[in-house]
Amino acid sequence: MSSKTRLDRAYKNAKRIAFDDTSKFILFSDCHRGDNSFADDFANNRNIYFHALKHYYNEGFEYCELGDGDELWENITFQSIFYAHKNVYMLMKQFHDEERLHMIWGNHDMVYRNENYIRKHLNTYFDPKTGENKDLFCDIEYHEGIILEHKDTKQELFLAHGHQADWWNYLFWKWSRFMVRILWKPLNVMGIADPTSPAKNYKELIKIERRIKKWISNNNNLITVIGHTHRPRFPKPNDIPFFNDGSCVHPRSITGIEIEHGKISLIKWHIDSSEDGSLRIVKTLLEGPQKLLEYKVN
Repeated sequence: MSSKTRLDRAYKNAKRIAFDDTSKFILFSDCHRGDNSFADDFANNRNIYFHALKHYYNEGFEYCELGDGDELWENITFQSIFYAHKNVYMLMKQFHDEERLHMIWGNHDMVYRNENYIRKHLNTYFDPKTGENKDLFCDIEYHEGIILEHKDTKQELFLAHGHQADWWNYLFWKWSRFMVRILWKPLNVMGIADPTSPAKNYKELIKIERRIKKWISNNNNLITVIGHTHRPRFPKPNDIPFFNDGSCVHPRSITGIEIEHGKISLIKWHIDSSEDGSLRIVKTLLEGPQKLLEYKVN
């Protein structure tokens, strides 16, 4: 099965969400939420992520997570991740309860393709204070792709994780998961990177991006937003409309993509110091805002 076939299938089976110029979306991916151990890359940016997500919740944004939200290669169960970052999940639950949470699975949380796995692990959680199970993400659905379709212009934005163009991490993800658990997780603690990860292998990253750009060109320059490679991308209107929201495991920062007022922007949340020396979490605009209509189809 080629990357074209996998991307075609993800597009064909994608969940469709209607939006207009009053809609607001924040797109994050590659959080890799772990168990708060030394191998948990998310732990360093947890406070930044929580602050940013709280901001978007209060401002009425919908949250689209483009895969690899949970690190289920290094960690065997969701429960250990949940209790390590419970405040984050309870905030995500607020989005879900208000139908403002849209989830995509990636290669590191590919087990979420299985509806039975989701029902077993994500519907409820055990509260040790009461000794009872409580609702978490009841009836949540994970998708391989999401299409945002503008109500008036009918313009489409295709959202996916992006590992469809990475044959090794799509077809052989169980083998990769096995190798991460027994080999690369302990080596990662010592600072040795996993060479199978496109985020840490520049040659593989370029190949993946080239395949996705080719697919976009062959599909009338469909606006496409992915994660997977952890490399933020924000094209100009006359370029191939291939966006990447980056990741939430950059050193001391997270990046994402905002869609608001019919425009798209690449943003970064990070820690900065004020004049009196106190530290604060701030948002920086990296690219945009650019009107979506300026990314025209062929």
